[in-house]
Amino acid sequence: MPVAAHAIRGASDFAVYPRLLQIGHVALPTYGALTALALVAALAAGMHFARRLALDANKVWALSLTAVLTTLVGARILVVLSHFDAFTQHPFWVLGLATVRDWWIGPVSVAAGAGAGMLYALAEGMPVLSVADALAPGAALALAINRAGAFLAGIDFGAPSSAPWAVTYRSRIAALWYRTPLGVPLHPVQLYTAAVALIVFALLIWYLPRRGREGEIAGAALFAFGVASSILELWSASLVHPVFALALSIAAVLAGGALWFDRRPTSHRYTASDETPPVT
Repeated sequence: MPVAAHAIRGASDFAVYPRLLQIGHVALPTYGALTALALVAALAAGMHFARRLALDANKVWALSLTAVLTTLVGARILVVLSHFDAFTQHPFWVLGLATVRDWWIGPVSVAAGAGAGMLYALAEGMPVLSVADALAPGAALALAINRAGAFLAGIDFGAPSSAPWAVTYRSRIAALWYRTPLGVPLHPVQLYTAAVALIVFALLIWYLPRRGREGEIAGAALFAFGVASSILELWSASLVHPVFALALSIAAVLAGGALWFDRRPTSHRYTASDETPPVT
């Protein structure tokens, strides 16, 4: 059904848009389009904040592309390996299959991308913690855009809810592509996460000029998202195993806290200006 044919059915119903555009038999998924927009926003923000922290913006760009491509390619490879029998029979079908939602593929591919980015930074002699500080605000912005796309598409839906702001999905395409339950009021947990990500993004922008040492911005982001994700999990119907999700949240809180609350003396302080920070 074209996007224009969808309609909102009452205050609690939501006209889900899994397809942003349909031309003949070719469909542009809303989630994929907004995820691409999120990546562009993250790359642009990373370049901007790299300059403000006196980093080589070109190297930060290359590092970011390395991490993104490793994540995307790694996810496809993991899909093939985990569904190899189906791949041998329908290779192109499996590579583009929207309903493959194995809970472990996303976290593992993201970890692979982060690892590739870190290896690139070490190989180029880049300050890893400062690079993480430069990329943290863009990552928060990208998450906000990505979660908005997830809400519009009906992916990563929330748990059943009787709240007046609960949403009810109606699209059969969303049910087919993402196994979204239809006719059931759900927590709009994707919007909860997007709101948290925007708040964290704003706080990181505010905090950047006050950074006392490398790693503080990244630590604050990890700590905030670790705490928030552990709370948001209460309203989520995520396919990620609850124990694994809790372990990720705890790891983020511990790692973020170690970076954020590190009060060892530092010999310099970077400022968030467009000029090269003074060296003392």
